[in-house]
Amino acid sequence: MANVLQLVIQQEGKAEQRFNLPFGVYTLGQDQSNKLVLKDDTVSWKHAVLSVREDELAVEDLNSTTGTYVDGQRVRTRQVFAPGSRLQIGAFTLKILEPAPPKPATPPTPPPPKPMPPPKAPPSGAQQDPPHVRRTTLSPEARIRRDIKRQVHKELLDRLDLRRMTAENIGETALQDRARELVDQIIDDVRSRLPAKIDPQKLADEIYNEAVKLGPLEDYLADDSITEVMVNGHDQIYVEREGRLVKAETTFVDDASVQAIIERIVAPLGRRIDESKPYVDARLPDGSRVNAIIHPLSLVGPCITIRKFSKIPFTVEKLIEFNALSRGAAEFIDICVKVRKNIIVSGGTGTGKTTFLNVVSGYLPETERIVTVEDAAELRLPQEHVIRLESRPANIEGSGAITIRDLVRNALRMRPDRIVVGECRGGEALDMLQAMNTGHEGSLTTVHANTPRDVISRLETMVLMSGMDLPVRAIREQIGSAIHLIIHLGRFTDGSRRVSKITEVCGMEGDKIILQDLFEFKQEGLDTDGKVIGQLLPTGNVPTFVDEIRSRGLQLDPGVFDPQRAEEFVR
Repeated sequence: MANVLQLVIQQEGKAEQRFNLPFGVYTLGQDQSNKLVLKDDTVSWKHAVLSVREDELAVEDLNSTTGTYVDGQRVRTRQVFAPGSRLQIGAFTLKILEPAPPKPATPPTPPPPKPMPPPKAPPSGAQQDPPHVRRTTLSPEARIRRDIKRQVHKELLDRLDLRRMTAENIGETALQDRARELVDQIIDDVRSRLPAKIDPQKLADEIYNEAVKLGPLEDYLADDSITEVMVNGHDQIYVEREGRLVKAETTFVDDASVQAIIERIVAPLGRRIDESKPYVDARLPDGSRVNAIIHPLSLVGPCITIRKFSKIPFTVEKLIEFNALSRGAAEFIDICVKVRKNIIVSGGTGTGKTTFLNVVSGYLPETERIVTVEDAAELRLPQEHVIRLESRPANIEGSGAITIRDLVRNALRMRPDRIVVGECRGGEALDMLQAMNTGHEGSLTTVHANTPRDVISRLETMVLMSGMDLPVRAIREQIGSAIHLIIHLGRFTDGSRRVSKITEVCGMEGDKIILQDLFEFKQEGLDTDGKVIGQLLPTGNVPTFVDEIRSRGLQLDPGVFDPQRAEEFVR
């Protein structure tokens, strides 16, 4: 395919237009903000997205009114097409053609080879890449491997005939089995021509994973010792193992491979990533959280961050076994959930707030109706009566967004016994506080904060973000009456994540919200392996709602709060 293609635009009753079309991503529609403006009432303001790449042409309809058609067939999802195909967008017919080579009158005589001039230094003032942009030169072997994988991948798509398989409603498993079979066949066909250093079976596995799975990331996602995977462009992958960052040995072939993996992750969720919205939050089928960001925002190439979720959900027993929580504190949290106390799980980034929220949610009674609200659905509650709500980002036209705040408001109309919000980070904090104060006690959420005291300040700021002009004292009164318990998590020097404090919110005294620590992690030092030595111990303070616990007929040993008896309630 040529470096610059030719775009032909035809409209009935008007002269044909021809343009040079460099590689890139083009939005099409009536609005002047589109890269290709098609002014006609039959065209939506943001009608379609056209992707022009070195090895692929593709078009995607943006829920337009009149639809997008390729050779008379309506485009339902992202559709790849060949040069010369007819694209129908409203009253316009578009064709993308490879420019014909010029025809000289006489065969040209090749000029004698000229010696290659030495590279010139860029003139002063010339625009150069920023110094932090990585430029990686592939080795000859890696280049050969990349080219072979591209050829095999193209041959795979030709043989797979996705259009026919889709029409026959072939399932995902059957599609993967067919892809595996075809990859093995193609590798067998070219085995004799492969360089000696390339293992055919390993090459087949790599191509299969990149074609229908997540490429080099598959092995890291299957490794239970890895908790996070970070792709920094195609040539650099880091993983987190046992709380520490380690550079991985494998990489992607090129940025296009990373981009394909990102699109494969977000497409089933109805989300999209392109130049108009170059970042996205998503999740994998197992609930693992994914963030992706691409050019032009990322200067090192497409980046992916995957925070893995354990295949076997954490339980309270596991947290106690890992010394992330004491048995006495776990019994106290269980009682707090049963007496319908509103609980906030707080901590910094990567401290395990969502994981711990999932564990605490396991204490919710089976007999209650639970509604969860999240940006990307990650919580996996064991109860049967759970309704899961997930927010939705805006489309390419900037409309259609459904925020966490919208979902919290809607949840109040769904007759919930408990509301669990994955994370409060904006104006939804006000709606959450009002729900907690108006008959939805026992709700749970998480907040980013460095200390329990910072949680109060963060909540005040988030309520102000709601746009309501409330006095600070009124906000604090809402917080003081709505929040009962803050469970704060910390990440320690050895990479471990533990409960560092359990703090009760005791209401207002003057203009200040009163907090008292009930449990606090006491670090005694480090062992020979650098592991933190310490325990979550009671401070001696007793919660103000002890009488309420007794009045409900629940049993809690007072020794849980006695520092002298702490050893009895550790494991």
